[in-house]
Amino acid sequence: MRLLMKFGGTSVGDQDSIGRVVEILKHYHTTGNELCVVVSAMSGVTDELHAIAAEVEGDRDEPPIDTFIVSMQTRHGKVLQAVAPNEYDTVMQAINERLEKLRNILTAVDNLRELTPRSRDYIISFGERLSALIVSAALREAGIPSRTLNGCEAGIRTNDHHGCAEVLAESSTLIQSRVVSLLRDSVPVIMGYMGCTADGIVTTLGRSGSDYTAGIVGAAIDADEIWIWTDVDGVMTADPRIIKDARVLPEVSYSEAMELSFFGAKVLHPRSIEPAMKKGILVRVKNTRNPDSPGSCVVDKATPNHRVVKAITYIDKVSLINITGAQMIGRPGVARAIFSALGEYEVNIMMISQGSSEANISLIVGDEQLFTALAALNEVLEKGYIQDVSHDRDVVAVAVVGVGMAGSPGIAGLLFTALGREGINLVMISQGSSEVNISFVVKQDDGQRAVRVLHKEFGLGEEI
Repeated sequence: MRLLMKFGGTSVGDQDSIGRVVEILKHYHTTGNELCVVVSAMSGVTDELHAIAAEVEGDRDEPPIDTFIVSMQTRHGKVLQAVAPNEYDTVMQAINERLEKLRNILTAVDNLRELTPRSRDYIISFGERLSALIVSAALREAGIPSRTLNGCEAGIRTNDHHGCAEVLAESSTLIQSRVVSLLRDSVPVIMGYMGCTADGIVTTLGRSGSDYTAGIVGAAIDADEIWIWTDVDGVMTADPRIIKDARVLPEVSYSEAMELSFFGAKVLHPRSIEPAMKKGILVRVKNTRNPDSPGSCVVDKATPNHRVVKAITYIDKVSLINITGAQMIGRPGVARAIFSALGEYEVNIMMISQGSSEANISLIVGDEQLFTALAALNEVLEKGYIQDVSHDRDVVAVAVVGVGMAGSPGIAGLLFTALGREGINLVMISQGSSEVNISFVVKQDDGQRAVRVLHKEFGLGEEI
C-alpha cells in the first residue's frame, strides 16, 4: 500500500515521541508499504515563533532574539542527539544554518519595527523546518533511507494570501512529479504547514495547516490511505476533557468529519478532508501512544447504526454579532452589502441566522476577528443599510452532528427539550438543509454543561 502518514506536534514533541514515530514507520516500511511523511513543528514551537515575532515588532529596546535562538538550538539539539547520534554533526549544522536565517529575519523586523504578513509566514515556518530534519535523521539512524522536502520543494504551490494561503490546483501535478519517484527507495519527510507562491515566497496554510498538507500530498500521490497520527485514539463523541465517558467513533463520514472539525474538534482540520474526499481516499486517525488501537476511519459513507447523533462539539472564543434595522425588511441588497463588506475585510463567518421578519441577522465570528468584523459593518451602517450592530463575547457555539439526523423527525425536539429541562437558554440557532448539523449558541457558562446534557441525552457514552 501507499500510505501518507502525518504526525502532529505532540507526536514529534520530544525524543520519546519521535522514537515512537520511527518504530511505527519502520514497522510499515519493512512490511512492504510505500510511505510518505508530513510533520508538524514540535509541540509549542509555532506558538513560540508567533510570540517572538510579535515581541520584536514592538517597541522593546532589546528583544530576546539571542536567548530565543539558543533555546531553539538547545531543545532541537537535545532531541537530535537522542534519536540520531550518528547523524548529529551533519544535521545540527543544518539546524544552525536555519536558525541563523531565523535570527537574521527577526533582527530585520526588530530594526524596522515592522512585521509584514510575508515576514510572519517566513518566521513561523521554521518549526517544521527544524522538526523535519530531526525525524528524517532518526529514520536514517534506524536504517531507513530518508530525505526532507520543504513545502516549496514538494510542489505545494499557493496564492499569496499570507497566514492562510490556498493551495492551487497545479500543486497536484508538481507534487506527483517531485514526490512519487522518491517513494520507491526512501521515505520522504515533508515539512507541513508551508508552501510557496510561484515566485518562491514562503506562505503558511493557517491553523492545523499540516493536516491540509497531508490531504493535499496524499491526494496528489494517489495514496491508498491518509493516516493522521495524533495524541488521542481517534475521532470521539465529545472532547474527553469535558466528557469522561466519551467514546471513539470507529467510522465517520466525510461530511460528519468536516462538520466536527469546523466546530472545534481538533483531531482533523476541515481542509484536510476535502482533498481526500474528492479522490475517495480513506482517512485514518490514530494515536502514536497507542498504535495498536484501530482508531477512526473517515469514509464516504459510514456504516449505518441505530444512532442518529454521532458527536457533539463546541467552540469557545467566539463572538456573537447582531445586526438589526427596520430598513432591512424587504430591501434587496442588504445581505449582499453585509457579507461583501465582511468578505473584503477577510472575516470568516462560522454561523449565520436570520429571522423571518428580515429585521435581524446574527453572526458568529472568532474573537480574534470581532473588531475587524465591527469595522466592516460600520461601513454598512454608514450607508444606511442597517440601523444597529451589537456584539456579545460571552458565548460559545455548540454543534450536534450526525448524518442519521437527516430525515429523522423529533431530533431537534429532543435536543431543545433536554436543554430546557436543565435551564440552558439558547441565544441563537442555525441548521443547514443537509440536516447533518444542528448548531446553537449559549452563554459561556452553559457551554460545557450543554455538551454534557446532550451527550447523555443521546446515549453517546454507551457502547454501539
